[in-house]
Amino acid sequence: MDFLTIVQILDSSIRLATPLLLACLAGLFSERAGVFDIGLEGKMLVAAFFSAAIAATTGSVWLGLLAGVAASLVFAAIHGLASITFRGDQLISGVALNFLAAGTTVLIAQDWFAQGARTPALTGAARFAPIDLPFADALSGIPLLGPLYAQALSGHTILVYVGLLAVPATWYVLFRTRFGLRLRAVGENPGAVDTAGVSVIRLRYAAVLICGLLCGLAGAYLATGLAAGFTQDMTAGRGFIALAALIFAKWRPWYALWACLLFGFLQAVSNRYSTIDLWIVEIPNAFVIALPYILTVVILAGFVGRATPPRAGGVPYVKER
Repeated sequence: MDFLTIVQILDSSIRLATPLLLACLAGLFSERAGVFDIGLEGKMLVAAFFSAAIAATTGSVWLGLLAGVAASLVFAAIHGLASITFRGDQLISGVALNFLAAGTTVLIAQDWFAQGARTPALTGAARFAPIDLPFADALSGIPLLGPLYAQALSGHTILVYVGLLAVPATWYVLFRTRFGLRLRAVGENPGAVDTAGVSVIRLRYAAVLICGLLCGLAGAYLATGLAAGFTQDMTAGRGFIALAALIFAKWRPWYALWACLLFGFLQAVSNRYSTIDLWIVEIPNAFVIALPYILTVVILAGFVGRATPPRAGGVPYVKER
């Protein structure tokens, strides 16, 4: 494998890791506040559909982005209503949203466009265009670092850079602000937060809505940045992989970045190579394609060390009288 191939794989890894990273950070906010969210997949899917549908109809990718985020926020509000206000089972609520998104996107897509549960192909202003970073051409001739900057880091769409910048922003909000301190406290000991006069319900709703915002960005990127339109079930389990990455990262934003890049790298390798030759052993295509999902199962099975979730996670809060 030559250096150019490595650079190309790294470029693909960043592209493929972006929706996982945004969804992983979304789950991090929600679960740090004590609200488990299995519905990341559903929110990404509904955001992908509405962003592609509105972008195809209006010809504006920005209107599509707003529509996708709005749809994801509606699903997030439904999850908050079910799990926070009515104190329902958070896991069941998330699974229900996944089923709802899978069914409604297909139904509406067929009704609006009659193209077999897909939207028209997006072109021109209906898609996010790649952005060249400053001095990319001038630095491209520098050995090693030049190609990495000019080809692997430069040339992505704006949502890729939003996803990368969201990592330090998430770290700062959670660990350097009063809001973040209270949010983390709600996930560990909501009774103490309530005793201090801070609304547990308001904080948990804020976390769930931030989760909806980030999932909306992830879904919109899938349909208008990574792909050129919506297809049925196009999230392909990315929401669940993001949850696995969140556990792998132990609910920390910087670890989440590396976990998602690892998943993106495995997917990039599986997309590029039909088989992998390891000396005398040839790994077949089916196994290469399944690598990201195999890693997900390994992580969820607990082979990466003990990962302790927030202590109040998944438990509805009942205010003492």
